[in-house]
Amino acid sequence: MIFPDEKQFLELAKQGNLIPIGREFPADAETPVSAYIKLSGQPGGAAFLLESAETGGRLGRYSFVGSRPSAVMEFRGGRVRLTKLSGEVEERAPESPDPLREVEEMLREIRPVAAWPGVPPPFAGGAVGFLAFEAVRYFEPTVGMAKKDDLGVPDACFALVEEFVIFDHEQKTRRLVVQVKTGKDPRADYQKGIERLDALARRLEQPAGKSSMEVPQRPEGDLLVGATPNMTKSEYLKMAEGMQEHIRAGDIFQVVPSQRFTVPFQGRPIDLYRALRAINPSPYMFCLEMAGLALVGSSPETHVRCENGKVEIRPIAGTKPRGATPGEDLKNEREMRADPKERAEHIMLVDLARNDLGRVCEYQSVEVVELMEVERFSHVMHLVSRVTGRLRAGQDAFQVMRATFPAGTVSGSPKVRALQILAESEPTRRGAYAGAAGYFSFDGNLDSCISIRTILLKGGKAHVQAGGGLVADSTPEGEYQESVNKAKAGLAAVAAARTLA
Repeated sequence: MIFPDEKQFLELAKQGNLIPIGREFPADAETPVSAYIKLSGQPGGAAFLLESAETGGRLGRYSFVGSRPSAVMEFRGGRVRLTKLSGEVEERAPESPDPLREVEEMLREIRPVAAWPGVPPPFAGGAVGFLAFEAVRYFEPTVGMAKKDDLGVPDACFALVEEFVIFDHEQKTRRLVVQVKTGKDPRADYQKGIERLDALARRLEQPAGKSSMEVPQRPEGDLLVGATPNMTKSEYLKMAEGMQEHIRAGDIFQVVPSQRFTVPFQGRPIDLYRALRAINPSPYMFCLEMAGLALVGSSPETHVRCENGKVEIRPIAGTKPRGATPGEDLKNEREMRADPKERAEHIMLVDLARNDLGRVCEYQSVEVVELMEVERFSHVMHLVSRVTGRLRAGQDAFQVMRATFPAGTVSGSPKVRALQILAESEPTRRGAYAGAAGYFSFDGNLDSCISIRTILLKGGKAHVQAGGGLVADSTPEGEYQESVNKAKAGLAAVAAARTLA
């Protein structure tokens, strides 16, 4: 059944200028991955898959899949490139460059109408994409960036999504949705929307093609063999020692140095996603293809979420491996909770999250509703807190992102000085790593994760970057090993994905 029908649509057109038309099917004959395979590679140059795994690995309620965006916005070095579905390209250099202002412009003058009965899913279409780490310089001009840009990743890239598929794993349905902009002739707009909906259904009826039915396996052996780092170990140790000098001098309390490893990869992004999803299910799982690159991630950490005026950050700081037995698991949890270094670093980052939210939230509405709870994932456990607030009048999701970007857990504290030191110390720009990935929905909501445990695919190579928090009593050797261990999870997924080719 198609909803709304034409009569309902014409009534809804009196309430706003963006109305979804949808059709529901049982989800038992399609999966989000097979839908992505069918829809990616379409005209428009972009595709996305967004999913979530709850603690314990169980799939979250919704998965979102889409392609054929009406426009793709690339922001690079202060210049904007907007590529429309028709193939038309616009390029310009704004006087006051700000990538989020360009995303805001994509959604400007949209007045969405909630047409479906019941509680709507959190994503209603909108801008899906990522902010690179170096985008912070547009929000905080005192922060520079590393001179060497060896990856060539845009400062930001977002696709304007108006056609997508919602998988509801609780109701076991898949809903095909097209968002229809209304004009002077809503009846004609409705008919065009029906045509687009039928075309989306036809694309999903095609075969998905051949894909490996093997279960991705975590590879054995040294994962660093064949990987090219962006600095030598001695260079990393020297960098970390220099950062500790800043800590001893009182410039900062904490900073998060990182390093990157690059390996060849000729496979499909979706196969890497399948491997990462199997090996390391996380609250934010995504596959984004746009701007000649792909981002494949399984991030455990919310950057910031803004839904119906409620803003939330969930800082993660503190990590221990999962135990081989329940007893060992509990022992590791107790050690992590009792570790004074882990606790001090975590509290520092919770305070930073409170400060960030205080810039955009109502006075006295910011509170820590969960403090240092333990969350378990497939291979590690983390200390996690939850900080919330109520959005202040006159603020919106874009202001929330500006106020919180990048996350303190991947930069340091005080944040601005830590960012300046990172820009002076790391040899290459981070690009997508430690930025944010997610969406700005047509209905004003925002959900984003920190781009960690995220792999960049570009030019036949896979780039895996990882870091760790450096404080006064850290050892450079220990932080080096922590970053290597974190990077190995991504390198393992790349190796496992090769078996799916």
